[in-house]
Amino acid sequence: MAKHMTKRMAAAVTAVDAAKQYDLREAATLVKKTASAKFDETIELALKLGVDPRQADQMVRGTTSLPNGTGKKVRVLVFAKGEKVSEAKEAGADFVGAEEMAEKVKEGWLDFDAVIATPDMMGSVGKLGRILGPRGLMPSPKSDTVTFDIARAVKEIKAGKIEFRVDKNANIHVPVAKASFTEEQIYENLVAVFDAIVRAKPSAAKGQYLRSATISSTMGPGIRLDCNLLANQFKR
Repeated sequence: MAKHMTKRMAAAVTAVDAAKQYDLREAATLVKKTASAKFDETIELALKLGVDPRQADQMVRGTTSLPNGTGKKVRVLVFAKGEKVSEAKEAGADFVGAEEMAEKVKEGWLDFDAVIATPDMMGSVGKLGRILGPRGLMPSPKSDTVTFDIARAVKEIKAGKIEFRVDKNANIHVPVAKASFTEEQIYENLVAVFDAIVRAKPSAAKGQYLRSATISSTMGPGIRLDCNLLANQFKR
């Protein structure tokens, strides 16, 4: 593998001390510095939490609005009918429909990044669980994507609202920025995500909550964060 490492990749790896755990500001600076691909790399946060997702009272799930957006054009699909169709379109939804749109998804169409549904459409949308669920696209009241306030929901997602959810191994992976962002914008987005995840800590979770945390760009090396510093910075 090392034989195929480019000079750019080698320089990025050398810039990161694998034995060090960085504070959040240092990491924001370093992740931008090590993102040197010819495209605008996505910066992602990977977390290991001290919870047992097998227990219903230890699930971690929520949403937060990134102050500087995601840097990505989000294609929003809205399941609605009646007057809510025009409301969704006026708010900026990319695709809007009812049962006919559900059939299109059943046939394999997945050219969208987020899904919102009005409550009266969940009878049809619920049947898409096997398709949307594994992709993290299933609308849910908990993530505020099942709502009659369609305009607000669409605008929030377009502006940078993201959803996070712990997987069966107690991990969370979430995109937080683009490499083209300034160091301060990356830092501000990271703060928003950590604040939301710490606020979502289940009362049943005991012991250390933030077990490990790493940020990286698409082609860059992982940068480990100091979880003790994070715990102090984001005290509840």
